[in-house]
Amino acid sequence: MKIAFTGGGSGGHFYPIIAVAEAIREIATREHLIQPELYYLAPEPFDARLLYEFDIHFEKIPAGKVRRYPSIANLFDPIKTFSGTLRALKMLYRIFPDVVFSKGGYASVPVVTAAHVLRIPIVIHDSDAIPGRANLLARKWAERIAITYPESLPYLEDVKDKVALVGHPVRRSMLLPPKDNGRALFGIENADMPVVVFLTGSLGAQAINDVVLKSLPELVEHFFVIHQTGKAHIQSVEQTAKVILRGNPKAHRYQAHGFLGDAAMRAAMGAASVVVSRAGSGTIAELACSGAPTILVPIPEEVSRDQRKNAYAYARLGAASVIEQGNLTPHVLVAELEKVVSDKALRKEMASNARTFCRPDAAEVLARELLRFGITHEAPAS
Repeated sequence: MKIAFTGGGSGGHFYPIIAVAEAIREIATREHLIQPELYYLAPEPFDARLLYEFDIHFEKIPAGKVRRYPSIANLFDPIKTFSGTLRALKMLYRIFPDVVFSKGGYASVPVVTAAHVLRIPIVIHDSDAIPGRANLLARKWAERIAITYPESLPYLEDVKDKVALVGHPVRRSMLLPPKDNGRALFGIENADMPVVVFLTGSLGAQAINDVVLKSLPELVEHFFVIHQTGKAHIQSVEQTAKVILRGNPKAHRYQAHGFLGDAAMRAAMGAASVVVSRAGSGTIAELACSGAPTILVPIPEEVSRDQRKNAYAYARLGAASVIEQGNLTPHVLVAELEKVVSDKALRKEMASNARTFCRPDAAEVLARELLRFGITHEAPAS
């Protein structure tokens, strides 16, 4: 059996694919099935280490973006997508997988188009409250459409018989409970000290980083701060923070990290009294499964409509509050943090509501559906 994955350009597309691949490997091992051959077709491997870990073969397929802003690249990217589709046709014909799983995003368009031409079954998953354009394009070609938010349903009314609400696939490592309460890893000795965790994504969010730095003296006065800055920003943030906190007796309450791996992220979630984060679909899913009370700062809608819709859909569950980036000032940030941290009942309610959004079985549900398609597709040749 062969299963091909495609999607993305971002961790929000890539990591759910890894979660589903992980579930496929676990099911095959547990139920004594022959391990399927897994492939990932995209412009870049994104995280080659994880592809190697789960024995997923990478095949490079070019794809062009569709930007919402004027750019000279908009003239050339359709050519890139066309050439990528030709390459995907050749690659899929050579591999001929039994099913293609798409997470959407610009990177998926050539592969899904080629799969449709070759009549290979397609299963798609959308992580956002408003389905992405690539998945909306593919919706009539797909055999199954999995969604994370019920808010997606009106956009898929014409194919509703194919749609299932399964949640967002989360990697097994992010579903494990935190070690202790996570404080020991970060050297937080005071068990009563409120802990604020800032998550800006692997690339970092400059707007959040700037407000954290401007708020630092007041933040360390009241909280222990764990600040994930993004790898590209760690050096400049550390240098600026050192200047801002020079001579401050509570400077030890601030820690900056370029990136938090799985174990460190679980520890941070276990320690957190509240998390401040962007509103990427994968991040929200992991926060929900950790039960962390959250303040979301979505990317502005003119840049990305997805995050704002995700943030408010999650907030309506009572699991988070939302601060628009345009309103994110030191005063507003600290006031919202104090509101959440000072109200134990509110934090408990937010944590409980968060866990109702978590679907720990999402990856396995999708994995079983892909295996089912694979077995069915193989059957006539057997």
